[in-house]
Amino acid sequence: MTTVSDTTATNAAALANAQTKSLMGDTQDRFLTLLVTQLQNQDPLNPMDNAQVTSQIAQLSTVNGIQQLNNTLLALSGQMDMSQSLQAASLIGKQVLIPGEKVSLGSDAADPTIKSATPFGIDLISGSSKTIVSIVDASGALVRKLDLGAMDAGVYALSWNGKDDNGALVADGAYSVQVSAVDADGNPVSAQALTSGTVGSVAYTSEGLKLDLGLAGKISLLDIRQIM
Repeated sequence: MTTVSDTTATNAAALANAQTKSLMGDTQDRFLTLLVTQLQNQDPLNPMDNAQVTSQIAQLSTVNGIQQLNNTLLALSGQMDMSQSLQAASLIGKQVLIPGEKVSLGSDAADPTIKSATPFGIDLISGSSKTIVSIVDASGALVRKLDLGAMDAGVYALSWNGKDDNGALVADGAYSVQVSAVDADGNPVSAQALTSGTVGSVAYTSEGLKLDLGLAGKISLLDIRQIM
């Protein structure tokens, strides 16, 4: 069920717009009252300089211009929020890759010899000459080592058949992914492990727009590395 609240951003923008207009009106009224009072009480022998009046009017125009600019930016922000909401809602039911190390392994109900692991992946910031992905169990023991060789920078989705390095099936349960990469000179390359989750709902929170991935937690759109 989608819990996106587009009206929240719209109502906030409308309220801010009304407040801005009210503030602009109050500012103009105060300025005009002050200017008229100054003109009425000026010394006839030493009247106000035209440059002074022009300067005050210019200052009022500058204030109004800034307030109108703020109002325009607020309206654009509201439109961007609504656009993000529509984009996020379209992700419901889809599987995504996000930063994380968790991998879950399970057996087929009809045939326990058939194993399936939740999708995972890696994110390479730059190209590597050697890339190693290690799958470890809950105790930290190495279960499977995948040598992916040289790879270009980018996001890669990977899979695991549930077997260890000797080709034997391992027990169902929770595992973790670790990734290491080096360049041609042997220097470490920044790499990040990715876990998967299915978008169940979208909601506005105090921290902004969030996607609910169930057990994988709640994430922002910026956390998504790949849509599968």
